[in-house]
Amino acid sequence: MALPPSLRLSVTPPELELIACEQLIEIIPLVAMERTAFISGAFGPLRPPAKCKVPIWMATNLKLKKKCHIVPPDWLNVDFLQDRLTHETSQPEFSQLPFRFAEVAKVLLDVASDDFENPERLRSLLKDIQEARQAKSREGLSKIDHSELSLPNLCSMEINEIRPVFIKAMGVLSQLVREPEGRLPT
Repeated sequence: MALPPSLRLSVTPPELELIACEQLIEIIPLVAMERTAFISGAFGPLRPPAKCKVPIWMATNLKLKKKCHIVPPDWLNVDFLQDRLTHETSQPEFSQLPFRFAEVAKVLLDVASDDFENPERLRSLLKDIQEARQAKSREGLSKIDHSELSLPNLCSMEINEIRPVFIKAMGVLSQLVREPEGRLPT
């Protein structure tokens, strides 16, 4: 959702991608490496062809150096995403997806599209899902009241997109429904 600069008070999409890169993902290493300690933890050892879990940032780094293959997450396949898209377009509530699905999918498809079956179809489905969910978010914001906004199953990127609008709208609504000064509620 494109917002004017005055409303861009939240985290940028690249910053959200950086945060998402701390999640663990399975890889198939192509080189052997002993257990290595980093600030965020120790990972390894890498012993080809045994799968290993490492953070996405490490997996993408190894992939760019052609030292591993990335194993796609269970949810990042055409069948699952097609099912989610059908749910998004036919049901009023948001379908359940991983909290950082948009960021993780973008990073993995940008770096390791050759490790995925039908990456262009995956990109297309992800775009369609995001558009359907954005339409639901806009509809939910139009029904906002002064006490709450209930949009369960929102993901990180979607929360980040509506945060500035929501904060501003809640401030205005709170002022509108506030009791006039000097009057006691009956």
